[in-house]
Amino acid sequence: MKKIWRQRLLSALLSIFMALAMTGVSVSVRTQAAENNSTVPSGTVKVHFLDVGQGLSILVQSDGKNLIYDGGDRKTSRFVVAYLKEQGVTKIDYLISSHYDADHMAGLIGCLKSFKVKNVISSNYVHTSKLYRSFVKAVKEDGLKMKHPPVGKSYRLGSASFQILAPETIEAKGSNNNSVAIKLTNKENSFIFTGDAEHESEKAMCNSGIDLNCDVLVPGHHGSATATSWDFLQKTVPEYAVISCGKDNKYGHPDKDTMDKLQSMEIQVYRTDKQGTVTVTSDGKNLNWSAAPCNDYTPGDESDKGTVTEQTVTKQTTQKVTEDQVWVSATGSKYHKTNHCGNMNPDTAKKETKEEAEAQGLKPCGKCY
Repeated sequence: MKKIWRQRLLSALLSIFMALAMTGVSVSVRTQAAENNSTVPSGTVKVHFLDVGQGLSILVQSDGKNLIYDGGDRKTSRFVVAYLKEQGVTKIDYLISSHYDADHMAGLIGCLKSFKVKNVISSNYVHTSKLYRSFVKAVKEDGLKMKHPPVGKSYRLGSASFQILAPETIEAKGSNNNSVAIKLTNKENSFIFTGDAEHESEKAMCNSGIDLNCDVLVPGHHGSATATSWDFLQKTVPEYAVISCGKDNKYGHPDKDTMDKLQSMEIQVYRTDKQGTVTVTSDGKNLNWSAAPCNDYTPGDESDKGTVTEQTVTKQTTQKVTEDQVWVSATGSKYHKTNHCGNMNPDTAKKETKEEAEAQGLKPCGKCY
């Protein structure tokens, strides 16, 4: 009788132990999922091509890891930060600034101010703009250093990985060919992002010995004629091209020459100026897009080009001597004309340019302006 009672007691204790163990496992899984705070299923990679107008910003998510490649212009900085938060992003594992043109870099300052960033990858050259100095300052304030990895260097990102494709060398004049280009791979699926890399950089990538074959290519320089050479297309042979450019932009992007090449190779096209933000999910074999390709091969409005070039705009911006100065509080979401507006503490308020403040996603104070 005692033997039977003992067996029943042991069986009951074992059941309780197993129930507790199972409860512990489920709690552990829920906790990890909450920490990741990601809406992307495990083992998959989701790539977001954000509609930032005439600029570029790409978010990559995989197994709770996040990568942001460029952040668009300062006008869309708040949108980029808000979009990342909507996707459950609380930290950024890799923040990549392809190069230091405002339409690629400005929004990254807002990301540095809004999220915990673990690594910053950028091109190894110095820009003359105040926006660049604001970017460097934001990186340092986070206790980070700007890394300039060599071509061929690889990194893990959840179930995916990415490899540095460019730049092989740094040009003294201009910045487009100094763009950091990467190849993102998730098993059988791959993507290539090249920033504003032009023909010279594409040639170096073709000669690097790295496999450039990919499923998705983001044509360099917003579809400009200075990028997406025949040689580069024949090396990458993408099934899809995603062009990030602004609607009715004054540069005429994307260029007719680029669109003719894509059409002749029967490459399916997505365009942020026509479709807005586009996303694609990779399970390592198949790609699941948020929308069908628009396959609109018409070039940008050539009549908007005028005589203005991007180099002219950049030169005018970087050589501007006087800037509007504003005051920014230690906490808050607005910038001010004075350091004593409302409840501001003048002792902790900082003076910045309006451009720097807006790049952080700050809006003008309703009382001051």
